[in-house]
Amino acid sequence: MVNLYGMMENGQILKVPENTLLRNELMETARGLVRERDVMPPGNYELIGNLAEEVLSRTGCNNCYREFAMVLCGNEIWRKVVESTPFNRRLLLLPQCLKSKENCKGIIDQLGLICAGCGKCGIDRILETAEALGYTSLVAEGTTVVLELVQEGSVDAIIGVSCMSVLEKSFGLVSGSGVPVIGIPLLFEGCVNTVVDYEWLMVELTTYHENPFFQPFSVSEMKNTLQHFFVPDVLKKYLLAEENKTAHLAIQSILNGGRRIRPLLTALAYKAYSTDYSEELLFRLALIVECFHKASLIHDDVEDNDDYRYGTETLHKIHGTGVAINTGDFLLGKGYQLLSCLPLPSERLSACFKIVSEGHVDLSLGQGDDLLAVRDFDILSTDDLLRLFERKTGAAIKVSLLLGANAAGTFSDELSILKAFSGFFGIAYQIRDDLQEYREKGEDTDLTDYPLLLSLLAGYQDSHISKEFMQELFRNHEKEKVDELIRDYSIELQAKQILQEYIEKAYEKLDQLQNLKMKLSLYTLLNKIF
Repeated sequence: MVNLYGMMENGQILKVPENTLLRNELMETARGLVRERDVMPPGNYELIGNLAEEVLSRTGCNNCYREFAMVLCGNEIWRKVVESTPFNRRLLLLPQCLKSKENCKGIIDQLGLICAGCGKCGIDRILETAEALGYTSLVAEGTTVVLELVQEGSVDAIIGVSCMSVLEKSFGLVSGSGVPVIGIPLLFEGCVNTVVDYEWLMVELTTYHENPFFQPFSVSEMKNTLQHFFVPDVLKKYLLAEENKTAHLAIQSILNGGRRIRPLLTALAYKAYSTDYSEELLFRLALIVECFHKASLIHDDVEDNDDYRYGTETLHKIHGTGVAINTGDFLLGKGYQLLSCLPLPSERLSACFKIVSEGHVDLSLGQGDDLLAVRDFDILSTDDLLRLFERKTGAAIKVSLLLGANAAGTFSDELSILKAFSGFFGIAYQIRDDLQEYREKGEDTDLTDYPLLLSLLAGYQDSHISKEFMQELFRNHEKEKVDELIRDYSIELQAKQILQEYIEKAYEKLDQLQNLKMKLSLYTLLNKIF
């Protein structure tokens, strides 16, 4: 078994062909094969392994170069995306072992090597070329800084040089998140005075082809853009038609915390599919979704009698139940009002209304099932509970994505894929929340805070456990006993396995998308969340 850009399990060092002609032959064969198969990024490990074996077969090369061929195939899958990324949105990552151990005058700080420009090794001229083009450059080991730059939205693509055993650590997490990566292995393993194929690196560094289809955009950058919109002055412009206390409470509810995942999904979908992009329309769509979301949270807090949300007192605790319900109703009405004023063709606007209204109905039905189950101390079967998760959280994800996509005027095949993805994403998101509630439980945590674990335990095939027995524990709020059973029967592990199953289903749906921007954006978001 070999990990991409890694080492064999027996510790054997992965080989890079010493002969330049052989490296080039393998590279050209990989490029032709990926084009021939029309492989769209990102490619999974199994696919890349199969492509590498085909490359070796076509070139008649020894199997010892299989892992090097995998690097090449992975590069070719990402090539068009990296080449269409502007230089100033790329990161060049070099290893410190390229420096001259005997002559280096550079300084190492917390970010890596600060080159002194002495010209005693190849790092100086590589950095000079990269920085003249506008690259962000790092001479460092490890993944921490790289991941921070990616997550901050500072870069959209990475070109990295390292030995193959380190490339996995540097790029495995990044490439899995949907960030374009081209890796260039050092010509031999070692920690000092190593060598890179300079001509190969220069080609990768200096190649740029403008291609709007393949040029990615940053999820983090979009998130930052939205943060500039969700501020008091902007919200007052859209929500405060006249001086009114209810409207002010609604604005404050929107400003109070939250990760804004739903408006982010709407904005990403609109931008990914739009051919006549408008930042003004993007924000209106994002605000509509956030109005609906915050309304549902206000009502949810009342229904569950929760005292705190995002670490602050809930609206109904401060101002009373009636005021809270009315503020939620105002946000719902305002969301529909803003939706009705969108400058869209009638067929798109009609589709948007249909999506939102259907989502509102599904969410209410799911919430109703949840509330009635809690009222009656009923423990739903795992299948029923997962359907409830899909109806509640999945419906909210579906509205967010499909509202943006329909406003942009996308086609039906993509919509059906996004709809299925939303269900899987919603289920996974809720399972993750249940697991977090269980792990971080305190004195105020209730059994209703992690219903999946309760459901799995009630459905466990054991003579000592029955649904009736579990309902009795539930009714009597015997949290310590339930938690003991969850530990004894490894219920948390079962929940983790179901979570992984739905994450994988979500990724499988993403792989069916034809819109590369949408696919890579959602890959990035899934990786951040899960």
